[in-house]
Amino acid sequence: MLESLAMDPRAQLLSWIELDVDALKHNLRLFRQRTPERTRLLLVVKANAYGHGLEPVVRATGSEVDAFGVHTIDEAHAVRDAGWSGPLLIMGHVAHARAEEICALAAEPTLFDLATLRRLDALALRRRTTIHCHLKVETGTHRQGADADELAAMLAFFAQSNGVRLKGLSTHFANIEDTTDHGYAKLQLERFRAIATEVEERGFRDVIRHTACTAAALTLPETCYDMVRLGIGAYGIWPSRETLASTRALDCGNDDLRPVLSWRTRITQLKWVPKGAYVGYGLTHRCTHATRLAVLPIGYSDGYPRALSGVAHVLVGGRRAPVLGRICMNITLCDVTDCGELHLEEEVVLLGAQGDETIGAERMAAWGATIPYEILARLAAHTPRLLRENPVPGRDAPLNEMAP
Repeated sequence: MLESLAMDPRAQLLSWIELDVDALKHNLRLFRQRTPERTRLLLVVKANAYGHGLEPVVRATGSEVDAFGVHTIDEAHAVRDAGWSGPLLIMGHVAHARAEEICALAAEPTLFDLATLRRLDALALRRRTTIHCHLKVETGTHRQGADADELAAMLAFFAQSNGVRLKGLSTHFANIEDTTDHGYAKLQLERFRAIATEVEERGFRDVIRHTACTAAALTLPETCYDMVRLGIGAYGIWPSRETLASTRALDCGNDDLRPVLSWRTRITQLKWVPKGAYVGYGLTHRCTHATRLAVLPIGYSDGYPRALSGVAHVLVGGRRAPVLGRICMNITLCDVTDCGELHLEEEVVLLGAQGDETIGAERMAAWGATIPYEILARLAAHTPRLLRENPVPGRDAPLNEMAP
């Protein structure tokens, strides 16, 4: 524990998220080592930086990356408000009614249709500026991307326009995380190469090409091109077991990703309930013996999935404590009968390590029949994020409270 609890920002909190800044920077440097020297590193901070907190992540990593990527115009505002003045890629569609904000933010929009391209050009000409755009092309995901029949027209428009400039060319892989067979990803890559060649032959010779997400950068180094869009790997989470297996099969050195996030809460009530007593809503759990319950002040409104009811455990006193009954909107119950001596407001780990035990996002996702991305992205924005950096051996590192 910290020497003075009064100086510890956690003392006033019933639930909080801690971010290990050293782990975050370690992961970014690992990807620097694994990608070509010329390749730029774009850190994706959409979905509140994968649940980690957009503002603290941007402030902590601005010296480690070349660009940031977001999905929405509001996220772009948040990145600028956090102090970043460098390249900022918006990867999702921006409502036409808010297009002028792109200019104010000096952001770089991703385009996949001619109508939006024309609108941005007219806006830029009216404001006597240039909007630097990234063209996303369809290669096989069929989600968002310019189809082949629109590509020629969009390139022709870029060539004659004075308001918009083609700065980047991108695509996205459909099946690179969930398999060790990367045949389809390689097919998409071949399609992208053909499109990139066409773009270059039409006179666009200084375009930044980017296709690689975390899984692609780890398993198919040839996808890295001029920039990597680094997402979940930066936060120390493997996209999938298949990605981990494929990476290790390449035998390309250090694969030590370090989880950045831990989520903690406190016991707000301790009680004994008798054998045969029901616990929680729906009478879904009946105690088979006298049971000591701990009441935790978190629930699905905080991002602790209801699907974990009766299948998850938390860490109390370095031991596993099973979750009992249904997870509520604001409350979760757990069995602490075997967790030793406990006290009111004792710290409980929902995600992270305590003693010799660890609960990772991957495990929590398995309990809830989902993926780590969803577990992290649903962590409530109202939960305070605390930065931990420069740890001292044998004691906790200083914590700095960040706004939720």
